[in-house]
Amino acid sequence: MHPDPALPIVLGFTGASGAPYGVRLLEVLLAAGREVHLAVSPSGQAVLATEVGRHVDLDRFDATTFLGLTPPTAGRLVYHHYKNLMAPIASGSFLTAAMVICPCSGSTLAAVAHAQGENLVHRAAEVHLKERRKLVVVPRETPLSLPQLRNMQAIHEAGAVVLPAAPGFYHGAKTMADLVDFVVARICDQLGVTHTLVRRWGTPS
Repeated sequence: MHPDPALPIVLGFTGASGAPYGVRLLEVLLAAGREVHLAVSPSGQAVLATEVGRHVDLDRFDATTFLGLTPPTAGRLVYHHYKNLMAPIASGSFLTAAMVICPCSGSTLAAVAHAQGENLVHRAAEVHLKERRKLVVVPRETPLSLPQLRNMQAIHEAGAVVLPAAPGFYHGAKTMADLVDFVVARICDQLGVTHTLVRRWGTPS
């Protein structure tokens, strides 16, 4: 069963390489008319600047400059500071459709898998696990250590979907954007968000 499309989606940006996936996912979700609650860790802030040239002020976030958003799209993006554990998404009583951590760093994965959260991204993810709501984590690191593999198993057993940022090539990818869209499409499928990012296997070209 797909999450309720009337409810918001939580998106966490953390410090793993793979910022283009997170930015593209945010664009697609907002374009689909979804309300998105966003939290960015300090390491996520650094990766956004390094990989996609997006300079995010964590203390004075501006949706219009982050993605060039204009009303009403900007109004569907709700930002929460990573230290604000009083934010709505820190409570199970705040209803959401799902949460995605994209990209998901190894330290974030470990914190959530073992309920040892220290910031709002961790806490919101723990809420989704305890409330049995969909949580999708998108790790990208390679190679993987044994502790990381065990953390992936632990978070999977807790109910999360582990969706590595591993683009496929069978859909006729020609550009880097095509590879990014492949991963974002798989995330959207988990969320029940309709898209036309890639041609599905078995459909006419």
